[in-house]
Amino acid sequence: MIYVRPAIALDASSMARLLNEIIDAGGTTAMTHQVKGRDIADWMNENDGQSAWHVAVNSGETVVGFQWIAPADYLPVEAAEMATFVQIGQTGLGIGSKLFDATRQAAKIIGYKWINANIRADNEGGLIYYQSRGFVDYARIESYRLESGQVVDKVLKRFDI
Repeated sequence: MIYVRPAIALDASSMARLLNEIIDAGGTTAMTHQVKGRDIADWMNENDGQSAWHVAVNSGETVVGFQWIAPADYLPVEAAEMATFVQIGQTGLGIGSKLFDATRQAAKIIGYKWINANIRADNEGGLIYYQSRGFVDYARIESYRLESGQVVDKVLKRFDI
């Protein structure tokens, strides 16, 4: 059984482990450097009420996915950036759907009008996930250079709340 709840500081280390596995596997996230639990805890405390963080946990309270929304400098104030991470081997089980239900509600409460997803064009699973949630393509960034030096295209998708 998987359920979703707001993330707390005690989840940060588990979230970092999950994210670091995804970073190590490569190909789906623009992040290329390992993160620490402290990094995630700091990110969770930024933006003074303008962000929302949720975790998906199993019956043993193990984090199997997480998602956040937060403002981004390149977006208008009525829009939030969103990121989703699901444990490797656990995709396709409804974890992302449950996370998005909670995130969409939080975005509405905060007052956002739309949510932006910034996805690597070579991340087929991510593109399918966001499309299945009702996100639509609205822009593309070509030849985006990751911190590692790799160059990828990015697809920007939008969900109107």
